[in-house]
Amino acid sequence: MSLVEGYTFSFQEMRKPMISLRQRQPTLKPQDLYLLMILASRQGEGTTYPELSVASGLALSAVHSALKRCQVARLLHFDERKPRVLIDAFKEFLFHGAKYAFPAVRGGMVAGLPTGYAAEPLRSHVAPSADPPPVWASIEGTTRGWALIPLYPTVPDAARRSPTLYEYLALFDAIRAGTARERSLAQTLIEERLS
Repeated sequence: MSLVEGYTFSFQEMRKPMISLRQRQPTLKPQDLYLLMILASRQGEGTTYPELSVASGLALSAVHSALKRCQVARLLHFDERKPRVLIDAFKEFLFHGAKYAFPAVRGGMVAGLPTGYAAEPLRSHVAPSADPPPVWASIEGTTRGWALIPLYPTVPDAARRSPTLYEYLALFDAIRAGTARERSLAQTLIEERLS
């Protein structure tokens, strides 16, 4: 046994690694960004885990895990046990990192819900194209276009229920799959909504 600054330890303890080899680097998942967008679209509104579960279509345990990962990534803070998006960090990640972490994956021609430049608020700022628009594949979709895999499978249903969330998700799709002009406009429109 040895005594160093008031701490008694054995030499067996000294041989143990400081960090367990079973611990892993925490990694953000698509549902984490999805929940951050839901929270951002509800600025000022208090929300509970059950409300987030209903809004996102995720299980309560998945909501809890996602919010914890966001907190570790310093994108979220809990004020009086209520989650609050750290806006500056959120914007930095959304504008500069999220399109690389969650790249756009395109599919074939399908019927679905318009996204990116084909959905509001970008649709009114961008001249219509002769190309088919990007859509989230959906049985209830009325627009035919090329499939853009949504950030999370429940995105189209959640977007139908919340027009504000729909705008955020469509603007993010413009950032990850749009032209330089569409990305720039999407960033400006998100900035306006978050200020």
